[in-house]
Amino acid sequence: MPILSIRPLIAVALAAFVQPALAQDAPKAEDAGAYLAARVAISENDFREAAAWYDRLMQTAPADAGLLDGAVIANMGLGDIDKAATLARKIEAAKGNSQVAWLALIADKARKEDYAGLIADQQAGHSAGKLLDGLVLAWAQLGNGNMTDALAGFDALAKTPGLEAFGLYHKALALASAGDFEGADNILSGRDAGPISVMRRGVIAHAQILSQLERNSDALALIDRTFGPDPDPQLDSLRQRLKAGETLPFDTVTTARDGIAEVFFTLATALRGEADDAFTLLYTRITTALRPDHEEAALLSAGLLESLDQPALAEETYATIPPESPAYHVAEIGRADALLAQGKTDASIEVLQSLARSHGNLVAVQTALGDAMRRQERFADAIPAYDAAIKLLGTPERRDWGLFYARGISYERTGKFTEFEADLRRALELEPDQPQVLNYLGYSFIDRGENLDEALKMIQTAVSKQPDAGYIIDSLAWAYFRLGQYDKAVEPMEKASLLEPVDPIVTDHLGDVYWAVGRQREARFQWHRALSFNPEEKDANRIRAKLEKGLDAVLAEEGAKPLADVADGN
Repeated sequence: MPILSIRPLIAVALAAFVQPALAQDAPKAEDAGAYLAARVAISENDFREAAAWYDRLMQTAPADAGLLDGAVIANMGLGDIDKAATLARKIEAAKGNSQVAWLALIADKARKEDYAGLIADQQAGHSAGKLLDGLVLAWAQLGNGNMTDALAGFDALAKTPGLEAFGLYHKALALASAGDFEGADNILSGRDAGPISVMRRGVIAHAQILSQLERNSDALALIDRTFGPDPDPQLDSLRQRLKAGETLPFDTVTTARDGIAEVFFTLATALRGEADDAFTLLYTRITTALRPDHEEAALLSAGLLESLDQPALAEETYATIPPESPAYHVAEIGRADALLAQGKTDASIEVLQSLARSHGNLVAVQTALGDAMRRQERFADAIPAYDAAIKLLGTPERRDWGLFYARGISYERTGKFTEFEADLRRALELEPDQPQVLNYLGYSFIDRGENLDEALKMIQTAVSKQPDAGYIIDSLAWAYFRLGQYDKAVEPMEKASLLEPVDPIVTDHLGDVYWAVGRQREARFQWHRALSFNPEEKDANRIRAKLEKGLDAVLAEEGAKPLADVADGN
């Protein structure tokens, strides 16, 4: 029997993001600028700016449904569900038809545990999409004391093609919340209706259920089978407690309000990548409004805000994860990235340095610190972080090649070529024929005039793996150039230039190749182009010298072999 996933048919099961609820009157002349600013802000997902402009507009048009709809979206994007619900009630009073307004009203009633009101709203025809309606109604029935109707609601979804897994998963959570752990396990184990694919949170919920059934060994096996042995503070804590014989509490969902929060989170994870991130954000914001301790939803909200180019809001959202949380290191790494996106480089590195002091036993933390130092070209500072990360690995696996590659680059940039070569060769042992590693090592050999034959073979292999990567094809052409095979260098260098049309290094190299084959006018043209692409100053000075004196003279001044002697490989 096929495994049921929570992702199928999500696009049709949930309604599309609607336009403003009612036709909006044209703004008054004096409000035209504010109206335009609000529209621009919401189109750019700048929820804070949009909310401020809509507030200003509604001072003169407090009942305009179009303005109200935009304001609901902006305030939900900010996570201010109270204000969004207040605005949504005005749309409802005007008999508007807005999906986002209904989402805000569902969140408001669920937070107040007004389950009778949720049921009445659906009976009155309010809808936010078939799947969401069905799940919310079932949980509202449970909250209203009607377990039989709740289970019937979940069963109806479980029999709907494409929605089976949603109905089954939430039925299992509902049963577990009521203490029927055997019924919940029968669903999650696949004994009732076949296997279902669930998220990380669902696996942890199943482990809690198994522990409640005094099956700690099965819970441990489930965790290990699903997640493997990688260090993870939350999973490590669960493993330790299970091994100690502790009965894990079932706290994934304990009330109908929790259940409705889980509905929005389940759908948010299904919507991710299937719908606009701004729409998905509404679901995660509602989740955390209903359940402030839902850290997975907070992390997803922050990630969505980053993808929407709202790093300041992302930073604020990451900061809601407390230091005692198992997810704290994930949140802090995210917060550091959000700070960097705002240009706050020192603050970003300070976050990671502090995290390395408190959570330095995690590979992800040391790697993040090393990567941050390397991005800022603080290569000497990156090496100790990578050293710590590699030491924590124990026996490196295939997937760990990137760590050796990153440390190797840092060694190369600090002039430690022996260590650099050792690390990149180790990366190739773990991931043979990895094109980035082959290209970097091969190009470095060529640039230093070492191991030229081996370097050429490395780069040829890299090109075969990524035939449309301009920077790798540039390396191949440069290898031919350094080997004195100038004619063979022309075609790949021209191709590299087409693939990387504004890269100063590739363009500079094309000029050198043209010069070597006697096409000096074209060489000068390419060097002029390279200067226009803002190369590093040392490269720019060398290009200017070539324009003034020619490549042969520059090579002579540098003490390099003249072009005619490059072919001997010395």
